[in-house]
Amino acid sequence: MKRSIVSKILLIGLILIASTIPNIGFAQDSIRFNSLEVDILPEYDRPGVLIIYRITLSPDVNLPVDLSLTIPSGAGNPNAVAVKETGGGLFDVAYTREVNGAWSKISFTATMPEIQVEYYNPELIKENKHRHFEFSWQGDYSVDSLSIQVQQPAGASNMVITPSLGKGVESADGLIYYTSQVGELSYGQKFTLTMDYDKESDQLSAEFLEIKPSAPITAVTTPQRGFMSILPWILAFLGVILIFGGTFWYWQSGKGRLGSKNTTNHKKRRRIATSNSIPREEGNIYCQNCGKRALPNDRYCRVCGTKLRIE
Repeated sequence: MKRSIVSKILLIGLILIASTIPNIGFAQDSIRFNSLEVDILPEYDRPGVLIIYRITLSPDVNLPVDLSLTIPSGAGNPNAVAVKETGGGLFDVAYTREVNGAWSKISFTATMPEIQVEYYNPELIKENKHRHFEFSWQGDYSVDSLSIQVQQPAGASNMVITPSLGKGVESADGLIYYTSQVGELSYGQKFTLTMDYDKESDQLSAEFLEIKPSAPITAVTTPQRGFMSILPWILAFLGVILIFGGTFWYWQSGKGRLGSKNTTNHKKRRRIATSNSIPREEGNIYCQNCGKRALPNDRYCRVCGTKLRIE
């Protein structure tokens, strides 16, 4: 009896496990990428090849959604797994890495429809000056529009890409880019691209971009840069002149006001001294208060009544 119950339980468990396996495959098959942009940058800022996935989910995908992308195991952990927020910023999301031989699964939950994944593939083959690399998309999801862009490394020549991405175009950064619209890929459909080129040195493209000036240095830009370097000293010198000039003006204006006041007081004192004395002209006597002439033998002024000072 007990064996029968245990057998039924095991049978039910196996049925449940078996029923989930097709559902997982169906769920991944039902998720579509509206677009997948792949940037391939060999010898950019590391000796290997930088791969960047820019993914836009189909509008009918319900968020959040669990995704799994296949990358080479030799790449190790991805350099970035992020979603793009509404404001345009990229925010890292947690992920897990499951290694299965030469390939690894990177699993994460996407909360936004735009996703960016970056990893470095070290499998760039170097034979003297010749370089060879192979990129492979493992068909994890259906893609409505796949586009590929390959950056030719700084100092590289004889670039050959298969399948052909057309003629390269030099960008504003001075590097050549090859771009092509591959088109639609179904679930499970792989896409492989190989590239070959020659390169004399191991200089990385990022080093080339750092040392390249953004604009040519001309006779106009050099004096301007020199003037800007001495501008603070000129402003400081003018500030000192203004301080000393203001101080001198204040001192001079105060001195002028003081001299004017002294002159006024001096004149006033002269008038008082004049009025306090009784001038005599040929024996005439004048009032020291109002200045009127008095008659002989007058002791008081006939006009204001002030007692006269007779010496």
